[in-house]
Amino acid sequence: MEKLTRFSVAPLATMTRRLADVASGRLPPDLVITGARLLSTYSERMLDGCELWVTGGRIAAIQPAGAHKKSGNGTAEVYDAAGGILAPGLCDPHIHIESSMVTACAYAEAALLNGTTTIFCDSHEIGNVMDVAGVEAMLEDAREAPLSIFLTVPSTVPATSPEFETAGGDLTAEKIGALFDRWPEAVALGEKMDFVQVTMGDERSHAILAAALSRGKPVSGHIYGREFVAAYAASGITDTHEAIDREIANDFIEAGIWVFLRGGNPGTPWNSIVEASKAITELGASTKRICVCTDDRDADDILMFGQDWVVREAVRLGIPKLTAWSMGSLHGATRFGMDGEIGGLGGGRRADLVLLDDDLKPQSTWYGGAMVVKDRKVTPVLDAALSARYQYPKAAYSTVKLKPGLKLTPDMPDRPVFANAIRTALPGIVLFHDKVAIKPEKEWQTLFDRDGLCFVTVVERHGKSNGNVAHGLLKDFGLKRGAVASSVGHDSHNIIIAGTNEADMQVALDAVAKTQGGVVVVADGKVLASVPLPIAGLLSDKRVGEVAEEVQALKVEWDAAGCTIPYMGFNLIPLSVIPEIRITDKGLVLVPGMKIVPLFEPSNQL
Repeated sequence: MEKLTRFSVAPLATMTRRLADVASGRLPPDLVITGARLLSTYSERMLDGCELWVTGGRIAAIQPAGAHKKSGNGTAEVYDAAGGILAPGLCDPHIHIESSMVTACAYAEAALLNGTTTIFCDSHEIGNVMDVAGVEAMLEDAREAPLSIFLTVPSTVPATSPEFETAGGDLTAEKIGALFDRWPEAVALGEKMDFVQVTMGDERSHAILAAALSRGKPVSGHIYGREFVAAYAASGITDTHEAIDREIANDFIEAGIWVFLRGGNPGTPWNSIVEASKAITELGASTKRICVCTDDRDADDILMFGQDWVVREAVRLGIPKLTAWSMGSLHGATRFGMDGEIGGLGGGRRADLVLLDDDLKPQSTWYGGAMVVKDRKVTPVLDAALSARYQYPKAAYSTVKLKPGLKLTPDMPDRPVFANAIRTALPGIVLFHDKVAIKPEKEWQTLFDRDGLCFVTVVERHGKSNGNVAHGLLKDFGLKRGAVASSVGHDSHNIIIAGTNEADMQVALDAVAKTQGGVVVVADGKVLASVPLPIAGLLSDKRVGEVAEEVQALKVEWDAAGCTIPYMGFNLIPLSVIPEIRITDKGLVLVPGMKIVPLFEPSNQL
C-alpha cells in the first residue's frame, strides 16, 4: 500500500473476480479476523461462530469460524479478536471539518481513533472565506487524508444577502454546479441554511437547489420552526440535523426528511439528540430514516465526543445497541446511496472495520484492510500518513485583511435611549432580543455591572469593505474582565469580539490579526490563551493532539473570564439565519424578519 487514502482500495468493479475467487476458496485471503462476534447492521443481530475474510482492502466473505484453518492455505495474516465485537466503521453523515480547527488530514486521526472511517463534510466555512478556491483546497486536502471524505457542496455562501453581511465568498448556482461536475467527491448539496428564503421562494435559493436536483444530488437542510417544514420539504430538502425536539423531529420524518440526531458535548449547543430521540422512544418512529451525526466539534471534543460517543448516547437514551450502531454506520451510507460500499460487513464492501468492547468503545480500527489503530493507539502506517499532510496554498495563509485605526466600542449616549441588546442563554444557538433602557453614565462599566452587559463587535476581515465595524451589546454573557475574540464568526467568518473595554478588545483583535486568525482570551492587556488558526482564519496546520491541548487551555481561561456560553456558541452570534437577533459587520439583524436595526433608539419614557 503506497499511500493510505480512500484510493488505496481499488474500485469494486476491478476486483470482482479476485473477491469471488477468495470467497469460493480458490485464492487465499490477505487477512482473516477470527474470534470476534460480528455486528450485522443488515439484520441488527450479533453473529457468533464466524470469521471475516479480507482481500485487496475489501471484505471477501463471512465464513464459519476455523474455515481458513481447515482450508490448509496458511498464507493469510490471522488476527484473533479475542471475543471482541467486530463492526463496520462508522459513517458520519454531517460534519464540518473547519469546526475541528484542523485540516482534513489531521481530522482523520481523531476519526479513526473513534472508529469513524467515512465522513460527509460541508465546507461552507472555508467557502465563505475563500470562495471556490477554498472548497477545492479542502477537497484536495480530503483526497490526501487517510479517511473516506465526501463533500456536501456548500449551499448558502453567504448565509444571507450582502445587505446583511460581508463574506469572502459568493457561491452562486453556476459555481455550485461546476463543483458537482468537476469533483466526484461532491455527492450532495450541503445544508440549505437560508430556510426563510427557501420557503418564501427566493430566486437565488431555488436556483441553487435546482443545480443539485437537476444532477440527481440529494439536498441537506438546516431549519428552525415547525411552520417551515412543509414548504422546505416541498422544495426538495431531504435531510436535516437541526431537529431540536421530538415534535419537529416527528414532522421531519413524516415529511420524508431524513433526521440526523445530533449528539455533542453536553456543555455545548450540539446535543439535541436528547430531546429529538424521543420521536423514537416516545412517539414510536421507525429508525429506518434516522442517523446519528456529530455536526460541529472542536479539536478537543472530536477526541472525546466522536461519532462513537453519539452512538453510545443513543443507547443511553433508550435505543437498542445494534440499532444505534446501524444508525451510526449503515443508515448514513444508505442516505447517500453508498450502502453497497460502506456501512456493513457484506461481501465486496470496503474493509473499514472497528473492533469494539461490550460498551461499544472502539479498540482497534482497520481502514481499507490496513490496521490504523491498535489498542487505542495510532499504528506506524497511520502515523506515516498523518505526517505527510496536504499543504494549503499561500493565499489561504493571508485572509485576515484589516483596516487600521478601527474603533471597537460605541460612544456613551448623551441622552436616555433604548439599546437593542443581544441576550445569550444556554445552549447558545438561539439568541434573544432585549430592549435595555440606558441613561448616560460616566463610564460603561456602571451600566455593565447594573444590567449584566458587555460590548460585542464584529469586524469585517476579508478586505471587501471600507473597514466595516458593527457595535452591539451582549446581555447575560457573563464576561467579567478583558476581552475574547474569534475569526470564526459564522457564517461569513468575520472577527467577533466581546469585551469590557476598548484597550483589551484592541489587544484581542491585534492577536487574531497577528496569527492570521484564531481564538483568544485577553485580560489587562495580555493574551492569556490563544488557538492560532492561520489557514483561512479557520484551521491550524498542527496535529489534532497539539490543537486539542491549545483548545483545552483556551477553555480554562474562557470559563475563568466568566463567559456563560462556550466559545463555539459565541462563534454563532453573527449567524444571521437563526432567531431572534444577530450582529454582523453590517449591524444588528432581526431574524427571521431580516431587518437591520440601530444599536440605540430614542426613548421618551426615561
